[in-house]
This record gives sequence, C-alpha cells and structure tokens, in this order.
Amino acid sequence: MQQRDADGAPTPQHKTRLDDYRVPDWRVDTVELAFDLEITQTEVHARLALEAAGDAPPPLRLDGEDLELLELRVDGRAPPAGSWRQDAQGLTLSALPRRCVVETRVRIRPEANTALEGLYLSGSRENGFLLTQCEAEGFRRITFFPDRPDVLARYTVELRADAGRFPVLLAGGNPAGSGALPGGRHFARFADPHPRPSYLFALVAGKLERITRGYTTAAGRAVQLNLWAEPQSIGQCGYALDALERAMRWDERVYGRNYDLDVFHIVATQDFNMGAMENKGLNIFNAKYLLADTDTTTDEGFRAVEAVVAHEYFHNWSGNRVTCRDWFQLSLKEGFTVFREQSFSADMHSPALKRIEDVSVLRRAQFPEDAGPLAHPVRPSEYAAIDNFYTATVYEKGAELIRMLAARIGPEAFRRGTDLYFARHDGGAATVEDLLAALGEAAGADLSPYLAWYAQAGTPHLSARCHHEPGKRRYVLRLAQHTPPTPGQPRKQPLPVAVRLALFARDGRMLPLRLTGETAATACERVLELRDAAAEWVFEDIDAPVVPSLLRGFSAPVRLDCALPPEDLALLLRHDPDGFNRWEAGQHLALDAWRALLEGATHHPVQAAWTTTLAALFEDRGFTDPALLAELLTPPAIAELEAALESFDPDAVLAAREALEDALAQALGAPALAARRAALRTDSGSVQDAAAQGRRRLRRRVLELWARADRTAALAAAAAQFETAPTMSERLAALRVLVRHGAPTQRAAALAAFRARHAQQPLVLDTWFAVQAETPAADAVETVRALLDDAAFTLRNPNRVHALLGTFARQNRTAFHRADGAGHALLVDQLHALDALNPQTAARLATAFNGWSRLEPARRAQARRHLEALAGRSGLSANLADILQRTLAG
Repeated sequence: MQQRDADGAPTPQHKTRLDDYRVPDWRVDTVELAFDLEITQTEVHARLALEAAGDAPPPLRLDGEDLELLELRVDGRAPPAGSWRQDAQGLTLSALPRRCVVETRVRIRPEANTALEGLYLSGSRENGFLLTQCEAEGFRRITFFPDRPDVLARYTVELRADAGRFPVLLAGGNPAGSGALPGGRHFARFADPHPRPSYLFALVAGKLERITRGYTTAAGRAVQLNLWAEPQSIGQCGYALDALERAMRWDERVYGRNYDLDVFHIVATQDFNMGAMENKGLNIFNAKYLLADTDTTTDEGFRAVEAVVAHEYFHNWSGNRVTCRDWFQLSLKEGFTVFREQSFSADMHSPALKRIEDVSVLRRAQFPEDAGPLAHPVRPSEYAAIDNFYTATVYEKGAELIRMLAARIGPEAFRRGTDLYFARHDGGAATVEDLLAALGEAAGADLSPYLAWYAQAGTPHLSARCHHEPGKRRYVLRLAQHTPPTPGQPRKQPLPVAVRLALFARDGRMLPLRLTGETAATACERVLELRDAAAEWVFEDIDAPVVPSLLRGFSAPVRLDCALPPEDLALLLRHDPDGFNRWEAGQHLALDAWRALLEGATHHPVQAAWTTTLAALFEDRGFTDPALLAELLTPPAIAELEAALESFDPDAVLAAREALEDALAQALGAPALAARRAALRTDSGSVQDAAAQGRRRLRRRVLELWARADRTAALAAAAAQFETAPTMSERLAALRVLVRHGAPTQRAAALAAFRARHAQQPLVLDTWFAVQAETPAADAVETVRALLDDAAFTLRNPNRVHALLGTFARQNRTAFHRADGAGHALLVDQLHALDALNPQTAARLATAFNGWSRLEPARRAQARRHLEALAGRSGLSANLADILQRTLAG
C-alpha cells in the first residue's frame, strides 16, 4: 500500500536503481518444492540448498509476501532465537554456515488471491483450477526465496492434491513420477535439468482436457506437445497447436534453436493479467491468445494466436535458457523475442502488411508513451514497481532496436552473433551489453553507440531537406535529428539512425545511387547511418528533380519530417514497390489532408491528391493485394492524429477525421463500393488462406466506406451479412457498421442477437462489451456506466476490464475526455475499486490518462482534478500510486 506521512501526504516511493545492482550474496543450487494443494489454503514446503558467494557469509535475505510461516529449519534444525526475523517483505537469517539447507513451510490462500500473482484460482470454486503467475515478483507470494532473475537453480517439484477435484497436475520440467496417495489423493513429480530463475516457476492443477501431438526436433529429440483447456474450450485449441509446430520448425531453421525437454505444455485460462507466460516447459496463456475457431475468432485474432504462441515458445532460448540479469534488462528478453516473433509472422504471412501492423502499434502505443509523462528508456535507470514497465517502450521499441542492429550488421552476421550469445550465456543471466558484444564480435563492428538508444527516452525527430543541383547533376540530402526533453532527461544526445532510402524519377522508376567519392552506382536502395546531430550526402548523376523514399521499411523508430509536396507523396503512393513506404506516403497525405480539414479547408489540394490517387488504385484491377489496399484506404488512427498536435480538442480531432473518411467515400462513390464488395464475396472460411483473409479485410473496409456513401443500402447489406456470415470476421464487421451507423432499434437488435448467440463464450462476450465502449456518441459515458451494471461484467477478470474500460478510455477519446469530465470521473471511480482487487490491471488501465496535459485547457483541468483526487485517496497500491505520481508530475 502507498505510504503516507503524518499529514496524510504520500511519501516518496522506494526506488530500485540500476546503478545499485550487486551480484547475489548467496547462490541457490537446487530447489525442492512440495505442494499440498487446496483451493482455500495450500501448504508449500521448500528446501533450498544454498552457498554463500564469499568466505564470510552475510545475512541471507529471502523475499516473501502474504505468507503464513508454519515452520523454519536450517540444516534440519530450528534456528536459534534471535538469528532470524520476519517482516512484511520477507525473512532475514543470520549466522549461517557458508553452505546450508534452509527449509520453510508456509500456508497461502489461492482463492483469496484476486491480484492474480503467485498461486490463484481461475474460475469458480466448484469447477475452476489452480495456476501460478510469477513474473516479475510473484514467486515471493508462494514461498520464501531470493526472488530475483539472476538467482538460477534446478527445480524439483511435487504436487499433491485430491484426485477427484484436481485430476490434472502439471509443473515445469520433465515428468519424474506420479501415483496414488491415501485418502483419494495423488501426486505428480517434475524435474527440470536446466537452471532457471524463480519467475519461470509454474504449476497448474484442476479439471482440464488436452489435445496432444508428437514432435521430433531437428536435433532428433522426441517431444510430446500438450495443449490444455477446460472441457468446454478444448475444441478451440487445434489452431494453436498447429501454430506451435510452425514456430518450432521456424526457430530450428532460422536460429538453430531446438526444444530441450521431453514435454511442452500450454494451458489456457480466462483469468490472467498478461497475454501469456513462457514458464519453462509449462506456458500459461490468457485464453484470448490460445482459443480460436472461425465462429468466434476474427482473422486478426487468428494471427494474434499464432504470434503469441510463437513469442512464448521463442522465449525458451531468448529469456529462459538465457535470462536477464536484472529487471532493468527486461527488453533483453522481451524486445529480442518480439523481434523474433515479428520476423516469424512476416514469414508466415505478408512482410509488408506485418510491417504496417507493427509500426501502427508502435505509433498508437509507444510514440505517445515516449511523448508523455510516463516516458522511460528501453532500459530504465530506476523503478518503483517493475510491473509498470511491461510497456510498449520495452517491448515494441525494444524490438525496433534489435531490428536496427540486425540491419546494421546483416543477416549472416546477426545469426553468427545470436549463436555466440546463446552459447556464451546458456544457463546464465545476461545484460544488453552482453548481446551487443556478441553481435559486434560476430560482425567485426563496434555496436556500443547503440547503447544510447537503450538509455535515452523519447522518440527522435528526423528532418530531411533536399534539393537538386541541375548544373552539377547532383542531389543533396541533409538529415538532422533532435529528441525532445522527457521527464528526468532534459538534454539528449544524437543517436545512430539507420535511414534506408531510394530515389524515384518522375515516371516512377527507381534510380541507381552513387554517392560522391564512389566510382559506380551499386544499387537502387541503400542505407545511410546518421551518427551526429546533422549530416549531408550528395548523390551524383541525377539529371532531374527526383522524389526521395526515406526510412523505407521503417528502418528506425523515429518521427520523419520530409515536407514532400502532395504530388511527390502521390507518386510514392502509386509506384513505390516497398509496401510499407507506399502505405506511409498515403498516411502522410491523409495526415496533411486532415490538418487542412482541422483548419477549416474543405477542398484542399492535398485532400484531392489523397482521394484521387486512392480512387485510381481502387479501380486498378492490376492491384492484386486486397489486404494492402484495405490499409491504404484507412487514414491514421485517432492516437496518431492527437500526437500530431501540441494541444488537442478530441471532438475536433474526431470531426476532422470523420470528414476525411466521408470525403474518401464520396470520391470512391457508392456504386463502385457496392460493386467491389459484391466482387469480394467469398464462401471461404479458411483461416490459413491468406488470399481469403485479404478479401475479407478489404470487404470490411469497403462496407465501412459504403455506409458513408449510401447509408441505407449499406445498412441493408450489413444486416444481411450479419445474419449469414460464415466467419466471425464478417459477422463482427457487419455488427460494427450496424452499431456505428444504424438507427437505435437496429443497433439494439444486432447487439442483442450477437449476445444471445455468444452468451456462453467469454472471449466473444468481451467483444460485445468492446463494440459498445468504442462507439462515439453523446451518451457513450452513460452506455458504459450501464454496462458496468451488466450481470456479465466483473472487475475480477482482466479481459473483461480491458474490453469495457480499456476500450472506452483508449479508443473512444471523445467520450473519455468529454468536456464535462464525466468520462474521467467514471474511470477514476473504477480504478479505485479495481486497485483493491488487482493492482497490476489498475495501473495498466490508469496509463490511459497519458497525454492528459496536452488536452485543451478546460479538459486538461478536468483531468488534473480527477487524477489528483484519485492520487489523494488512501490505501492505493504501489503500482497505481507510481503511475499516478509520474502522470501528474508530467
């Protein structure tokens, strides 16, 4: 809980600092755990074989929270009085021999654990099951232990429970025995031959069913793959099992990494704070990222399942076999693994579309984080609550840094470098410096300048200015960078920025590139590295003005200001073979057109350039990528538009975007939209058919635009599609159009039908809540308030909380930031109630206030008033208090 001084004011929170890191005083060689499992209370016996790092053993500190200590023994005997003490955060033992065995027996209460950290109950007392979540600091809620990632040990685990209530017993590692016990109980034993940190501990116990498959690794190891779920959900696990096998084969081929145990378990739960957890040999998944079938899962949902299954599997090496030395190195495992996951997904589907999706997420989530009061480096220098640093900066920006490093040294050197990194640190805990050292050694390059990216918060702004010198047949490109101040970092240094570029002639041809001093052009695309605040490059043999295509493939996580005129952006939108940069040109055009609308210009030339070019592409039957066309027809998201303004009025931002969408719909025309939608009709429900997914993606976008061009006809078509859709993608697309554009009775009928059909499917019911929460309307706050009272809503389930409250605050900005402050008041009230149950989820939800200080003055005052009122309440968790303090300080 948040500490307060004698006057009731919050006291500064304790900070853990990177500079204070010290190697552990004690090593743990082996851990033996025995659990007597029950729902209301569970007893845990732990036996730790320890060795002090030096000859004069210091006191041993064991972390432990919410544990009832029943027994403590050192080398088989009770320790002398005065040689140990217990406080709210753990145990301290003094006067220990250099080598010793410490045993504890504790009692914990899974059913009462609503924070979903440590051991807890998922589902009801009658039919639910027990499971654990230990990252980052949940193991200390299970037993006393030096709960830090650089303490690695080999674990043996025995689970004992009632055989009828808990027929399935699982833990990480290989099976090491099982059998019956007196009184209708049974046991199962597991041993992991690989040392691991405590945050990777896991167990599951309950009534579960499985699908299973044999797999043989490239190294010849036979592995049993098991996916577990509750009986009513087991039929939705097949796609995830296929995805797991694809990921294992890909990792063997691309990184040379083979699985290293005899079994691999994945378990689905409806109650989970995160997306999934890579526990060694026993992954635990939020059901949202494991269960999938065509009736309940969209195409995007299928791709998310595949990506998350791959991500957690890839952690077996980038996170488990080589873990992070301390939590400041979190991006070492997460950023690296996100990059591996993104590369896998690109190989499984379309690289261009995957890049567009990943950069869109970065701009919607990470760029605003970098620009607000919660900005922090990829490797923070300090934290008050580590759970609050599982952020887009650590994950997505961290992945972009790995991508830059991979591009900098090339694919062959990158593979040699990762092989060296895994070999050098296998079974240990590493740092960012260790990874860069291995990559640099393999490439014969000094990569230390890239460490500045890990230490410096904020998004660099890259400006490009260029001109043609006809008399000299030269083209001059000048690049300059600066990074705005962020909390605690008022001054920034230049960073190494990789800029992949091409130059286009006016007829759409890419030109060969030769820099001054080079004897011949080598390619039509190349990478420049900006190392200083500014630099200039001169390209020779350029006879006429050209159009630059910069930052191709989004080669660095920066904001680019190139100031290209509309006709140049239109040329790139028509001709650039780089799918990402083609989309990027359209996004810049749309952003410029939106700015013009925001300033009151309804028929600006840039709007005409955008709509005319897109209309031509829409009619071009030679454009054969429907998924890419759907993305080209979609303007920037609200979060990106807000980020383009120093101060913003959410109503004005949305109104200008709506006008932009209307202008595009009118330019395409209702007849053309109706005809294209009819031509895209497909009966294919195959989730692995990329062509069918692409058609569905474009068909959804066409329906959305058609509803703006001919509301009556489009709504009739949407109603028919809603009734007969063979897939969730098509049914949900129709529902959103009906809710957004339909009359109140039509909207209510569609929502009622959707709920009735999916009432017993929790993940789809989450979507039902989200569709209503995301819809902008004058009474949106009242709608969300009413949904809080719905019998299906609960603050105890993170998925349901994010579906309703998270969607409302992050995606319905006009309602959340409503001028009267009602949206802020609603969220603040729910945050206070949620914090008492689940601090992690409350803290993550509170980050929706990021950027409040850039609201127009009246709304800004409302936001501050509600944030200060919440921060002033007593009993806040450390997680929520940390977010509020940093948000208000910004």
